[in-house]
Amino acid sequence: MKLSVRCEYALRALMALAEAPDGALLRIQAIAERQRIPKRFLEQILNDLRSGGFVESRRGVTGGYRLARPAHAISVREVVEYLEVPGATNTGRNTSPGNREASDEVLHEVWAQAQSALLHALQQWSIAALCDRARELRRQRGELMDFVI
Repeated sequence: MKLSVRCEYALRALMALAEAPDGALLRIQAIAERQRIPKRFLEQILNDLRSGGFVESRRGVTGGYRLARPAHAISVREVVEYLEVPGATNTGRNTSPGNREASDEVLHEVWAQAQSALLHALQQWSIAALCDRARELRRQRGELMDFVI
């Protein structure tokens, strides 16, 4: 199981916004450079995140994006569920349980368990927790954090 690049970029963009000082508005260019996300793709992603209530935006010279809610209140699960294509995590033929081959039924059960475990794991992580872990890794590696607003 693997997240789409779109979903990964969205999570990275949310982390960048969460790391901005005091909820400052960040311009797309700053997020794109910091997270190494193609600017055009990021524009689409941020638009989707705005529609989903994860970010808010302001137009104009002093405009930009910021989180719509505190970073600790946004779970990775809700972002993934919002952005991933419905049904992308389903497997097997789309038939009722009584009409499936036994092997199809077993695979469906295994996939359902795996999906449930994955969603449970994603629920345990918030955007704030991702940022905390990233800071910890940067500290261990001796990396500096700089942000241009």
